[in-house]
Amino acid sequence: MVPKKIREEVERLRRELRHHNYLYYVKNQPVISDREYDKLFKRLQELEEEYPQLKSPDSPTARVGAPPQDRFKKVKHIKKMLSLQGVQNDKEVEDFDRRCKERLNVERLDYMCEPKLDGLSVELRYERGRFVQGATRGDGLEGEDITENLKTIGSIPLRLQKEDIDHLVVRGEIIMLIKDFQDLNKRHTEEGKQTFANPRNAAAGSVRQLDPKITAQRKLEAFIYEIMDISGRKVATQKDALELLSEYGFKVNPEIRYCKDIKEAIEYHDKMEKKRESLDYEIDGIVIKVNNLDYYERLGTRTTDPRWALAFKFEPRKEKTIIEDIVVQVGRTGILTPVALLKPVEVGGVTVSRATLHNMDEIKRKDVRIKDKVRIQRAGDVIPQVASVDKKARTGKEKEFRMPERCPSCGSPVIKEEVYYLCSGGISCPAQIKESIKHFASKEAMDIEFLSDKTVELFYEEGLISSVSDIYKLKREDIIKLPGWKEKSTQNLIDAIERSKDTTLSRFIYALGIRHVGRHLADVLAEHFKDINGLKKAKKEDLEEIREVGPKVAESIYKFFHNRKNLDIIEELIKNGVRIKRQVAAGKLRGLTFLFSGSLDSYSRSEAKRLVESEGGNVASAVSDRVDYLVIGKDPGSKLAKAKEKGIKIINEEEFKRLLTK
Repeated sequence: MVPKKIREEVERLRRELRHHNYLYYVKNQPVISDREYDKLFKRLQELEEEYPQLKSPDSPTARVGAPPQDRFKKVKHIKKMLSLQGVQNDKEVEDFDRRCKERLNVERLDYMCEPKLDGLSVELRYERGRFVQGATRGDGLEGEDITENLKTIGSIPLRLQKEDIDHLVVRGEIIMLIKDFQDLNKRHTEEGKQTFANPRNAAAGSVRQLDPKITAQRKLEAFIYEIMDISGRKVATQKDALELLSEYGFKVNPEIRYCKDIKEAIEYHDKMEKKRESLDYEIDGIVIKVNNLDYYERLGTRTTDPRWALAFKFEPRKEKTIIEDIVVQVGRTGILTPVALLKPVEVGGVTVSRATLHNMDEIKRKDVRIKDKVRIQRAGDVIPQVASVDKKARTGKEKEFRMPERCPSCGSPVIKEEVYYLCSGGISCPAQIKESIKHFASKEAMDIEFLSDKTVELFYEEGLISSVSDIYKLKREDIIKLPGWKEKSTQNLIDAIERSKDTTLSRFIYALGIRHVGRHLADVLAEHFKDINGLKKAKKEDLEEIREVGPKVAESIYKFFHNRKNLDIIEELIKNGVRIKRQVAAGKLRGLTFLFSGSLDSYSRSEAKRLVESEGGNVASAVSDRVDYLVIGKDPGSKLAKAKEKGIKIINEEEFKRLLTK
């Protein structure tokens, strides 16, 4: 039995430490010395050691670091974590503003603008005011559970300042300050360890350590910028959301600005670009978001990004160097991409020796030649590319580049299709085979952990794999004989391959590497066809009827599933043990489509959506002929009148509950 006096002291110490953590990490306004803080912290540690029954996962002492993990568990996001469309100039931003107004049929829009942080996007979940789970963005649909690592970051509250919200999910960015990045690299250099290329890589590497104690040793920051889900409260604008986040103890970027129109947003961009070099952290642009949250559903999303926000990028950092040679790289779909081999140059803290030239049209447009002096930039401060050519520096020794007539990998004839040059060798081309295997094993596809790009290269050269189906024929005794492969690494790979055999239809479609089919379109196809046989039998006109599939994409999908070699590989994968879950959700609402309008008493919008989907139903974002039920809450808005016009059945929240419990 713990004495009442001890319980009260523990609670008092926790309250004080939480308050001082908030002042130090979030407000940057400490009121006590480090020595005084350490004294309080040590006293709490002593009491929790003496009375272990008082230990709590949200205690300030829980930040020290939990035991190492074997691997990260998968976490499904509360809603899709989308990426942002990037634009480069004022006109594109003005076009975005015009499109939003036209879609919404409004004359004026205001915006919230924020620095585009160069870090790692995360989802944080709180239940009854306590931090319960944190995950990486991953593929946007599901990420990795890094809860214990995130607990070590001081600016992430383990307990909210207020506890009057039962359920809260937020999104933010984990970053490393430039000074801390430089200190970390200096320390690694002195210790003979590998250094990080940039602060983003350092932050991502730190937060994905299997041992949280290593994460705890790195200095990381968390800025929170979005409410993904909240119970019992209506948040009308992004401005209100940021104020609420700050009020509940989250660190919100002080550079965020409200802009009454798009002109002010562009002015904010220009101001932040000038201020960029003086900030403590890396940014590569600003994010512009429509302020009114009710407009988000009406504006909707494209394949991977929302229509209500965009990233307005800064002019990339540029440096001069020389193109030593131009070679071509063969991708998994057979496209030949010209690549410039450069005299190494440092651009934004990273040594660059290669830069993409995209395609022949780009080479001709910029008039790029071998031995040219060029200016290099890192697009989005990540992908190196040739920005411009210094034609005045030419000596006459520069050589024009021409695409090869035969594939450098397999010798097959090269054919031209639109702006692209393609290898006609198809599945017999080694470069395409290797790239397709790498894609098949990648995180967003079959997610075969430990089968890295280098491992694929090694296994291919050793003759262990020559197609994706060979992955499932790999034997322990063949792998362990290879240089660098030990008992544990071999077993880890064998286990990962076995785990990957159970997959979803969406992941399987994406893994096949069909040209023009990305992750989102794979989801759409899986939802529409339910199983791989349905997709195999689809006609071009069937595919074109799907809302997000155009003639060009339909042609590509149709051709893929009418290629005998591709069908043989699919059959062999299934024969070798790959089990594709049928994309059919059984349940009370199977085959029905719901639309929600107005606020519900018992559920948030995302909770209602999850309930419908868990029972096999679909949720629409706008009134259309395919909607079966409009569920109305308080203040239903214009959807109600439109639904009445179309004769859609209208039900209230109680009737919706009865459908769920039928």
